[in-house]
Amino acid sequence: MDAINSETALRREAAARILSEHGGRVERAMLAACRGWPDAPARLIEAIEYSLMAGGKRLRPALILESARTCGAAEKPLRLAESAAVAMELIHTFSLVHDDLPAMDNDDLRRGRPTNHKVFGEAMAILAGDAMVTMAFEVLTRAVERDTDAATAILLVAELAGAAGPRGMIGGQVLDMEGEHRSLSLEELRRLHRMKTGALITCSCRLGAISAGAAEATLEAITAFGRYLGLAFQIVDDLLDVTSSPEQMGKATGKDAGKGKNTYPSLLGLDAAAAQAREQLDAALAALDGLGEAADGLRSLARFVVERRK
Repeated sequence: MDAINSETALRREAAARILSEHGGRVERAMLAACRGWPDAPARLIEAIEYSLMAGGKRLRPALILESARTCGAAEKPLRLAESAAVAMELIHTFSLVHDDLPAMDNDDLRRGRPTNHKVFGEAMAILAGDAMVTMAFEVLTRAVERDTDAATAILLVAELAGAAGPRGMIGGQVLDMEGEHRSLSLEELRRLHRMKTGALITCSCRLGAISAGAAEATLEAITAFGRYLGLAFQIVDDLLDVTSSPEQMGKATGKDAGKGKNTYPSLLGLDAAAAQAREQLDAALAALDGLGEAADGLRSLARFVVERRK
């Protein structure tokens, strides 16, 4: 038992180091990016920075940079991956700001402090989210002009737009809303999760690999890893909404049941949902089998996703 606990602690330390390293790099780049719009209204930039720089795990940016590193990125493609990570975090943060609005989840707390619309008002929160979407693609195109060719630009923009749009995150949010107060099948729930949460996580892995110029077989392995990991992430989120406190999570918990949402725990029960998360983790790790030690960082991040407590 002591050996198991020691191994778990070492895994968590490895994941914490990766998240800290990549998170710090991306946060510096995000702050610099926000300074790239000097003519924008100051209050708008303040509202954007309030949510963008509020902390969090920075998992998606870390997956982008670690996927690029796994695929052998040198400094130039790693700079491109960094810009993709900034763009991804802008998209992710926009989704959180809009999700918290009264018309959506009506949340007062995010990452342990008042949500954007509670501080800046609903109209400014909507506009800040809108602005982050456009900023994300401008950040990407600026980086492409500096660091790579037009073909790579098209791939990166298409990946991010597809994952965020109607067949990805936003489409998944619609399915989530439409599914409230009615029972979904397990396959319908999987589809919802793959779109709402999994699409951006899969996209993160792909953006890093594409930035690094990964070979097709490597890109396929990274993509499969991301798909399994995205589903595992949402299952664990569902579990934490039931088992954790608002203090642990930095946001309200127990919301899913109150809104009649379909979740893995409500459909399968806690134990079976936890087993499903482990199943997805095992599949994600198996997808990396052909990539050797270079993928150890991704393996650490995957284990963190399933073993996290917030």
